[in-house]
Amino acid sequence: MTKHVRPRRLRRCQLSVPGSSEKMMAKAAALDLDYVFFDLEDAVAPDQKKAARGNIVKALNTLEFGKTVRCVRINDTATRYCYGDIIEVVQGAGEKLDLIMIPKVLDADDVLFVDKLLSQLEKDLGLTNRIGLECLIEEVEAMMNIERIAASTPRLEALIFGMGDYSASQGVSVKDIGGSGGYPGDIWHYQRHCLAIACKSFGLDPVDGPYADIRNPETYREECRRAMTLGLVGKWAIHPSQVEIAQEVFSPTRTEVDRARAMKAAFDDALAQGLGAVMYEGKMIDIASIRIVNNVVERANLIGM
Repeated sequence: MTKHVRPRRLRRCQLSVPGSSEKMMAKAAALDLDYVFFDLEDAVAPDQKKAARGNIVKALNTLEFGKTVRCVRINDTATRYCYGDIIEVVQGAGEKLDLIMIPKVLDADDVLFVDKLLSQLEKDLGLTNRIGLECLIEEVEAMMNIERIAASTPRLEALIFGMGDYSASQGVSVKDIGGSGGYPGDIWHYQRHCLAIACKSFGLDPVDGPYADIRNPETYREECRRAMTLGLVGKWAIHPSQVEIAQEVFSPTRTEVDRARAMKAAFDDALAQGLGAVMYEGKMIDIASIRIVNNVVERANLIGM
């Protein structure tokens, strides 16, 4: 299976900011975070959606984001707003835009529509940057078609599990978006597993969606931990107070990084001597265990640890 080379971006935390709020967008630009997306969909009232496009263009062109990844969540392809969202934002601030996030994707066709429109705009405007795509998996149809979605286009970089709309789509009973609803175990274990497997198979980043109760940081931390354990690389934040938690949970500790680099060095020395395995701190390191070690090292390098 061919994996396309995609940009390596940090997605430990994706902060959601309403595109209708110039104040909130300015505040987000001042934060130390991996990634921010300005929302044109759920966070914006229908009569404010077109005006919000202009707010986002202004924010992207005038605010300084440093190394923070900049994304816009458009309205889904079944709405009357989708094409206008793409055209106006890309025409107005395409050189300052890293990604477009597509909500409520059902199958690969939804992704390809946006992909082709972006390709036309990039050629017409002479953009030097290639704008990436991310898709929200938040309908049962999307979960059934997740492999086709993941394989749809080299422009795709990540899939995100949107458990809010997904709960409604499947009829899952939960009190808070991202919560467990009292279910004995992780109610989202299967969906997160499917997302992670599809993403890893096609070279994408799997990301977990929101947790709505901003007054409950410990449960948010636990949801981050559960997602991280299954191989997801980050989680949404719907409030700045959640950013630090997510970026901490989805980062290896200094001790883990130092140990991983030492193990990698020991294994590399063994290979140079013609050995396929080596003992390190009383445990054998072979080619299988070094793959896990390499994941830690690569993540640390991306973070800059």
